[in-house]
Amino acid sequence: MNLIRAVLFLLITSSAFAADYKLEVVATDFNFPWSITFLPDGDYLVAMRSGEVRRVSSDGTKSEPFLGTPDTYVAGQGGYFDIVLDPDFTSNSTVYLSYAGGTPKANGTTVTRAILEGNSFTDSKVIFSVEPTKDTPQHYGGKLLFLPDGTLMVTTGDGFEYREAAQDKTSQMGKTIRINADGSVPTDNPFAESSDANPAVYTYGHRNPQGLAIDSATGAIYLHEHGPKGGDEVNLIEPGANYGWPAVTYGENYSGAFVSPFKQYPGITEPVHYWVPSIAPSGLAVYRGEVFPEWNGDLLVGALVDQEVRRLEMEDGKVVAEIPMFSELDARIRDVRVGPDGNIYLLTDSASGQIVRVTR
Repeated sequence: MNLIRAVLFLLITSSAFAADYKLEVVATDFNFPWSITFLPDGDYLVAMRSGEVRRVSSDGTKSEPFLGTPDTYVAGQGGYFDIVLDPDFTSNSTVYLSYAGGTPKANGTTVTRAILEGNSFTDSKVIFSVEPTKDTPQHYGGKLLFLPDGTLMVTTGDGFEYREAAQDKTSQMGKTIRINADGSVPTDNPFAESSDANPAVYTYGHRNPQGLAIDSATGAIYLHEHGPKGGDEVNLIEPGANYGWPAVTYGENYSGAFVSPFKQYPGITEPVHYWVPSIAPSGLAVYRGEVFPEWNGDLLVGALVDQEVRRLEMEDGKVVAEIPMFSELDARIRDVRVGPDGNIYLLTDSASGQIVRVTR
């Protein structure tokens, strides 16, 4: 298998799919970094699953862990998940952090907003906490995305042992959630006026969505989620849509037993792309930039199992090719972002994780 992958890599990198790139380690020794975002002054903020946020300068110098950050439940997949800037950050210095909040017996995906002052958070306020809570340390989702209208999208997982909740529109588990920047619910959400759904729910039927990105050129919102044994999916997000889990899936239980006999079903939105066997997708970006113009519009997906990035070549909203990349890092990829400079930034997933810049 390793020989086959090596031959495949050589074929791909010698083809028209390849680009002239180099990998640069910006900084290292992060304790399981899960998210990176870019400050206007050229610094980075990195959130770690262990419950730390650090500032990293453009030369790779790391700050001490921030003060004023929220407590988090660190267990299993629990900890800090994502960190993003407010669209008006230059005027309000506001950041948003998602994490596992609560206790072993009652925990869930939580979002706090705070003011960034130096290397501290001040005026922190919880604006979202998933309902109901759960007693498992798995499947939180936890990705954040500001939409062009200023609303905030949050992904939530099904809690692993509560997968039926993904089909229950009154539950916030296994969903994408859309809220305003202050945590209130937009009146134009698809179920805002429904008596049998939570008004914050935007889409449902998700298992564990750990990738969320918008194409700045088209407005298309893409989400990827972990399947069970097989059945990882990339989905195009449409308001009110049902993405099937667990009633419809391309995967199966880890024991080999069926989750569902259905791979498609009327009324269920089918994925844009799926993987069997699983690649364990983590981190998602839509490339738009001048550094790699030949990749414009393509999706970049971290693959934890295969320790690489998958570039999904897109044409008219469809995946026409899948290209494994950056496997020479020999590391699990936890986050993938396109920086303001048009370069691609990767976080490697380990106790000594790295920020890696992909540039020409």
